[in-house]
Amino acid sequence: MDLERIQQALREKNLDGWLFYDFHNRDQLAYRILDLDGSKMTTRRWFYFIPADGEPQKLVHSVEPTKLDALPGKKTIYLPWEQLHAELEKILGPPKRIAMQYSPDNNIPYISIVDGGTIELIRKFGHEIVSSADLVQVFEAVIDEKGYQSHLEAGKIIQQIKDEAFAEIGKAVHGRKRVTEYDIQQFIVRRFEEENLTCENEFPIVGVNEHPANPHFEPTFENAYVIKEGDTVLIDLWAKKKEPGAIYYDITWCGFVGKNPPTKYVEIFHIVRDARNAAVRFIRDKFARGEPCFGWQVDDVCRQVVKDSGYGSYFIHRTGHSIGTKVHGNGVNIDNLETKDERQLVPGICFSIEPGIYLEGQMAVRSEVNVFITMQGEVVVAGDEQQELVLI
Repeated sequence: MDLERIQQALREKNLDGWLFYDFHNRDQLAYRILDLDGSKMTTRRWFYFIPADGEPQKLVHSVEPTKLDALPGKKTIYLPWEQLHAELEKILGPPKRIAMQYSPDNNIPYISIVDGGTIELIRKFGHEIVSSADLVQVFEAVIDEKGYQSHLEAGKIIQQIKDEAFAEIGKAVHGRKRVTEYDIQQFIVRRFEEENLTCENEFPIVGVNEHPANPHFEPTFENAYVIKEGDTVLIDLWAKKKEPGAIYYDITWCGFVGKNPPTKYVEIFHIVRDARNAAVRFIRDKFARGEPCFGWQVDDVCRQVVKDSGYGSYFIHRTGHSIGTKVHGNGVNIDNLETKDERQLVPGICFSIEPGIYLEGQMAVRSEVNVFITMQGEVVVAGDEQQELVLI
């Protein structure tokens, strides 16, 4: 745990402290931020309060008195619940603005971990509880230079494998050989292994025609279509290097088996492409002007392009997600649909921009790029950005 960095972040955000709390290993964010082992048995409640200035305070149960011994600060041990309440009130002191893993109106459910009763208890002591969402992003989602380079390196290989996958489809179809969605998925997974990449058993999406109208369609040996001339094709693939701290790279491209794709397919692809480009442009403009930029705002900009085209009701998911050591990270998501993500885009984070249009029973398109904001505030899209359909 980097105590100095945490306290500096608290002061920067005008907060008096950060209260961590866990019961039965529910808050894995806390374990990671505090550098604790989140796999060990935790059968009793513990609290850890880090003030913006001064010594942290530990409150642990007499059955598990060593639970927080790896952390700095004064330790208090409680037994009955009445003592827990009294000691916690004493530790927190006079009314303060305290961050906890909480989100007003549950707008950011990834952060909303502390139960309502504990929130009520802290408020009863007179404290104002604010969301730790921005703090969590600092310690969970900001990527260092080594991580960023691993993202770029994985990206080069994944872009190449994506091209190979489309070529594999073309070689089979035009050579009159049988190839299915599942075959191409497994081809991609094999290539990941050969290139020392991992998708951690969350396998790529390869779907043709109406299959990817389900955004999380999973091809299997049993449900896979044979790919043929005239099919629309969507490939969504993600992986990272097999090394500690490696960052994922995650893209989606669309193609058509043949030379003359359906007019509607071309139309909806261009709408999605333009929405993606509008979102990236909006972020770049915000950073160029030195203005704050929030996840929900970017979603609105992207979604408006699709709405204006008449396909708004067919864009059925958020615009993008945080990317980190997991393909879905713990930073800001580009979302004002499924949630209202009020977190700010800050230097050092990575996320996807991936609008889509899903016509059930017909076809679907999605176009996904990865955006990284450098520590200098440059908004970088890593790798090729699809501008036209791949003609296979």
